[in-house]
Amino acid sequence: MMNQTSTTKKVLVVDDSALMRSLFCAIINSDKRFEVADIAVNGVEALEFLQKKSYDAVVMDISMPMMDGLQLLRELRKRKIAARVMVVSSHTYEGAKITMDALTLGALDFLQKPGPKTDKALFRERFLEILEVVASGAYPDFNSLQDAEQAQKAGGEQSVRESLGSGSGSKIVAIASSTGGPRALQSVIPYLPEKLDAPVLLVQHMPKGFTASLAERLNELSKVSVKEAVEGEELKKGTVYVAMGGQHMTVTCSGAGRHVIHYTDEPPREGVKPSANYMYESLADSKFDHIICAVMTGMGADGTAGIRSLRKAKDTYVIAQNKETCTVYGMPKSVVAAGLADTETPLEQIAQKIAQCTGTRFF
Repeated sequence: MMNQTSTTKKVLVVDDSALMRSLFCAIINSDKRFEVADIAVNGVEALEFLQKKSYDAVVMDISMPMMDGLQLLRELRKRKIAARVMVVSSHTYEGAKITMDALTLGALDFLQKPGPKTDKALFRERFLEILEVVASGAYPDFNSLQDAEQAQKAGGEQSVRESLGSGSGSKIVAIASSTGGPRALQSVIPYLPEKLDAPVLLVQHMPKGFTASLAERLNELSKVSVKEAVEGEELKKGTVYVAMGGQHMTVTCSGAGRHVIHYTDEPPREGVKPSANYMYESLADSKFDHIICAVMTGMGADGTAGIRSLRKAKDTYVIAQNKETCTVYGMPKSVVAAGLADTETPLEQIAQKIAQCTGTRFF
């Protein structure tokens, strides 16, 4: 093992596969920022470690004997044991659904397990990038869902309306999120009013296949309709369109003057695909009169350039999730630093703010 400094971040590796444990440990110990502090072969062993020690990050498989990853996350929540968890997930559809469960239960981010054709250098780079974000991120807040429900009720009782421009004209909501987003979105999308007077676009940084599971999960929880966006479909009010992983989602106007989804296959931008920048920039050429942008938790600066361009063409209102409620205060911080945010809003109040901006009552 390499010599480590006192500032080295300590990692617990949890996986029943000796091959995966060996791979993850080699990657972690090859970087001077990290050190494998302990190794567990299942959730039972991991729980024993976590009850006695604290770690900067936990790298965890989901499918394990005796106690799997989901059971471990539930136990951590039940026992109020704080842990920053990075999940390693399979490529299968079922694996994507289980990953959504893990993110809901408090895992901060995930990475797909490597396969025979995986680029080893690229996998190592992505692994360390996610591990750094997870190890530096906030611990999961399990009160946010309850707080969001309370904020919705308060918003409905106040019947407050924040106007954009004159308050008349068509509106659209465009949301961007990344690390910590899948869980944070459960404190926003399910609390949007059923008759929201605008369509909603959502770019969440995730690979292909996982965005479909995200859309399904949010749809099960929400009053509005949530779906993975399909090429060429027309935008409708009260529907949330989740960008498909691995492509850039934009909005174009059809020959009949209707707004429709259009995907492009350009290279990643800001290191991500889908990129919120493309979504925001496409709205500059739309026929919507007012754009409500919400930039939520995530690393990097995706969304800033797109909103800056959008601001020059449209009446735009920008909601940035505040630092205190972000898992990673990166994307919102960039928008705020650029002077583009109209408000910095706690996670549990974002749905209320969106409803106010669209002039929609909760009840």
